[in-house]
Amino acid sequence: MNLFCVGLSYHNADVETRESFAGHAETDRVLRDCGCNEALLLSTCNRVEVYAAAENFIPTEQIARCLARTRTVELDGYKFYRYEAADCVRHLFRVASGLDSMVVGETEILGQAKKAYEAARTAGAAGRYLHRLFQRAFRAAKQVRSHTEITRGAVSVGSVAVDLAQKIFGDLRNCKVLVLGAGETSERTVRALVSRGVADLRISNRSPERAETLAHAIAARTIVFEQWPQQCAEIDILITSTSSDVPLLSQEKLAPILRDRIDRPLFIIDIAVPRDVAPDVNALDGVYLYDIDSLQSIAEQSLATRREQIAAAEQIISEHVAEFDKLIARGLNRPTQASEHPPVGIVEQGS
Repeated sequence: MNLFCVGLSYHNADVETRESFAGHAETDRVLRDCGCNEALLLSTCNRVEVYAAAENFIPTEQIARCLARTRTVELDGYKFYRYEAADCVRHLFRVASGLDSMVVGETEILGQAKKAYEAARTAGAAGRYLHRLFQRAFRAAKQVRSHTEITRGAVSVGSVAVDLAQKIFGDLRNCKVLVLGAGETSERTVRALVSRGVADLRISNRSPERAETLAHAIAARTIVFEQWPQQCAEIDILITSTSSDVPLLSQEKLAPILRDRIDRPLFIIDIAVPRDVAPDVNALDGVYLYDIDSLQSIAEQSLATRREQIAAAEQIISEHVAEFDKLIARGLNRPTQASEHPPVGIVEQGS
């Protein structure tokens, strides 16, 4: 059985490219259409990757076709990376530990990897190879976080978005901010906004219960999802992070709302993939649109405080890779014992 990973990330693809291969992909489609024995899809704002185990070689193009949002996507010109065997193991361990993130040392990716693993295992797509691989990845990530200072000063993508807002406005205390979405990324974003003194904070989400829960936790107010676009007539900053498959805001929809804004710029920070805001919005007078790729230079500035910790983290990962190779060599092919798989919904200790 061969372990391998195929994917795109912010390293080799811009947000427009990444969103062409995210949003509609499903692990069962990868299993069914590609002939993988096991498969797991990890899709975040910065990457879309398939981790798989297969008896036969599966071409990268075949995996890419399974990830494409539409069957008509032309694959020519897209450069997917591919890691095999030990290189695949090392790559996953670095991803789970936050070493491959745009914001080096961020911890959000570990939670996303755990959710992806649970989804694949519940669906029956992750068997003993991916089970062992991901449990070891979680252990490696935990050790990196507890034995190094790689997370010191680390920030999430949402926090970087707030840094950008502060660079634009300086003092955020008098800004009116609307956050669209109430997931984990949005929660980190609103908490970062509160820490910078934002008092007029509004939250809107397709699920009103989630919006109410988040708003209550940080003393914000909720906006009915169907009415959030009208908020653009008075807010200063819009930060979006939803799981919508299509843009929620376009030039055609926004232009009439902005007619009464006189000499008041509107800054939009879109950290969703696929994007929540159509690129043509940036052409409107007084509107300044930033997407996830725009945050990269800000994220790189925060790396300096943690750069010296990377070597220690890489050493820990190398030790885990070596131990996992020995596990494979000892015979992961032997019949699986019932005790090797934790019950559904439970992750092994130390993960």
